[in-house]
Amino acid sequence: MRTVRIIISSSQTDSDVQNGSIQENRRKVEIPLASIWARMVIDRATEKMKGSTETTTSHGHPPLHTVKVLRRTPLNRVFAAVYLAAILALFYHHALTLLSSTSISSFLICISFLIADIVLAFMWSTTQSFRMRPVRRREFPENLKLVLDNPGEFPRLDVFICTADPKEPPLGVVNTALSVMAYEYPTEKISVYVSDDGGSELTLFAFMEAAKFAAHWLPFCRKKKIEERCPEAYFRSNYASCSETENIKMKYEVMKQRIETTMEQGKVGYEWVTSEEEREALSKWTDKFTRQDHPTVIQVLLESGQDQDRSGRMMPNLIYVSRQKSRASPHQFKAGALNTLLRVSAIMTNAPIVLTLDCDMYSNNPVTLQHVLCYLSDPAMDSKLGYIQFPQRFHGLNKNDIYASEIKPLFITNPAGMDGLAGPSYVGTGCFFRRRVFFGAHSSMVSPEIPELSPDHVVDKPIRSQEVLALAHHVAGCNYENESNWGSKVGFRYGSLVEDYYTGYRLQCEGWRSRFCQPDREAFLGDIPISLNDVLSQNKRWSIGLLEVAFSKYSPVTFGTMATGPLLALSYAHYAFWPIWSVPITIYGFLPQLALLINLPIFPKVSDPWFILYAFLFLGAYTQDFIDFVLAGGTVQRWWNEQRMWLIRGVTSYLFGLVEFSFKCLGFSTLGFNLTSKVVDDEQGKRYEQGTFEFGVASPMFVPLTMVAMVSLFSFLRGIIEISRGRRSMEEWFIEMFIAGFVVVNCWPIYEAMVMRKDKGRIHTKTTIISAVLVYALYTAASFTLKIW
Repeated sequence: MRTVRIIISSSQTDSDVQNGSIQENRRKVEIPLASIWARMVIDRATEKMKGSTETTTSHGHPPLHTVKVLRRTPLNRVFAAVYLAAILALFYHHALTLLSSTSISSFLICISFLIADIVLAFMWSTTQSFRMRPVRRREFPENLKLVLDNPGEFPRLDVFICTADPKEPPLGVVNTALSVMAYEYPTEKISVYVSDDGGSELTLFAFMEAAKFAAHWLPFCRKKKIEERCPEAYFRSNYASCSETENIKMKYEVMKQRIETTMEQGKVGYEWVTSEEEREALSKWTDKFTRQDHPTVIQVLLESGQDQDRSGRMMPNLIYVSRQKSRASPHQFKAGALNTLLRVSAIMTNAPIVLTLDCDMYSNNPVTLQHVLCYLSDPAMDSKLGYIQFPQRFHGLNKNDIYASEIKPLFITNPAGMDGLAGPSYVGTGCFFRRRVFFGAHSSMVSPEIPELSPDHVVDKPIRSQEVLALAHHVAGCNYENESNWGSKVGFRYGSLVEDYYTGYRLQCEGWRSRFCQPDREAFLGDIPISLNDVLSQNKRWSIGLLEVAFSKYSPVTFGTMATGPLLALSYAHYAFWPIWSVPITIYGFLPQLALLINLPIFPKVSDPWFILYAFLFLGAYTQDFIDFVLAGGTVQRWWNEQRMWLIRGVTSYLFGLVEFSFKCLGFSTLGFNLTSKVVDDEQGKRYEQGTFEFGVASPMFVPLTMVAMVSLFSFLRGIIEISRGRRSMEEWFIEMFIAGFVVVNCWPIYEAMVMRKDKGRIHTKTTIISAVLVYALYTAASFTLKIW
């Protein structure tokens, strides 16, 4: 679609246009048009804001944001039609093969590949929803001053930061909080709430120290106009050194040393507690205070209007919250913690905008909030706009991102595709919400139990007042949500381990829309796991949570289609059914290789016309995926690692997540929620930087992965020997040989970890032995089955 973009100043009248008095602005017209057509084009652009380029203005001011449909969209649609025809041809081929089966073994093999290809076809169809109308947005925060005349008009912001355990280093959580407290924004309008679900005095002490350091750090950031406002990130960068900077760095190192020493000791050194208020707060940790059973702790560490920084300016609010816990009451994991913060913040500040952040995801752009206001402050914006999602980006990635931790499809390309529909899904962090979205659909608000929790409630009392603190403690109680709408119709939604995906999905089912905001400078940067076990454990947890949504009454396939329409429902179905990737990946990871070993051809010969179909389906899918990845800023090596990790997840985290979910549905006990480690071992970190896979532990998930690597290598070598001796022809066995060889190439890090490495990150000998025994048993069973059937 050709883009036509016209910019005409608001002072021009219709007669000016018709008389041709737009010579000065004609330079801004991308495609020259005769003046007689100018009015027609303007009217058409006004009527159809869904064209290839949309420009939103406010009362004649320059645009606050624009949106452009990506140029590859028509090609995506054409390719989808061609690929769909190829899939239908493949199913026709399967039907012919099934009808011509002459034995039970060949019939079972055909059924297995039919199931695998049905799953692949379904998952491919869900990915097409992201390619039907991908868009790219751009914001112009420099134009905000023309809409918001003075700082008093800027809306207030409540920031929610959740941490679940002191094993998530408190220093990292502190850096996240300091980075958002230092936003280039009126500080008296920022309130930062830290949820400590681990109920640790160590975390509270860390934030007591952070509150003191913030009085120096915030004015320093404003004065130096630095962009990296996370202290740890700033001091490890190539900053300009001067006496003032070194003085601030010394203060930071003192704070850091106190926090780390306290963590090593496992208790707070009271020689560093300097005020009676701090002693009183820490005295709540008694012998009866445990992580699973303790009262609510709410500590106001900084109060705007009372506390000032070293330059005399007001500080943001900083509030520590540890909700009440009881073994007799469900706590709903992170969703429960977020809902507690939603209620406590409503009582204390009730800002109209809420930002949720992971504890290890610090702000990397001090004007991020201005990008958000380009949408929320635009009077021409859709009133159903509920949230603005920023992409998750990460620091500390090694050169080629060996574990594909960027997850570009999830955080970059797919959100851009959903943004062209009704908006991206919520990914748990880096998301700015209107507080109103948590209280029902746009057209029918669900009223909370008490008026103080309403998004329209005006807080007119100091946050340290006894009345405010008493009510805040009450709504943070472990039994407060009993027989209420919290988690079902109000707040963050319960019912899935992936509360972010589920909440965003339910909000869009209620009619709310979202926007994907991707400024040139990354808004947030987070930590990544650097061991394969941590990566796969995290993915397994996601898999279980996604399946909880997929097979619930709110399944995207059924409920979602009716509530949001087919395309957006397919987008959410793509994530909900992620774990079923394990079915085709496991089948293609074993059956072709076993066929090579037992001399049973199962795919068409090279000379067979059906071979072209298989080649097109493989090359077409991989080529399109490669193009999308590279256009999103990826490299060839990172794309290769991305597809390799997709294969690895298919026989590990996806497979185990599917099995564990199935056991859970059948009533068997399963493993509980586990955190991803954020503590980095020096040797482990060095291996990661060198691009070496870290196995280390004898995880059960490594057994099927090692089995696939072994059976592929054995079958490929046997195929080469048989073909070289003339016992088999490459023409007949090409597809089986290609699949086995492709897996072997992808499994090179596994072979290294099994036999070539001696470091602690290698695959355990126990895992290798168990895998070898199971591969032999599988081969024996396949040979026996072929003989009797």
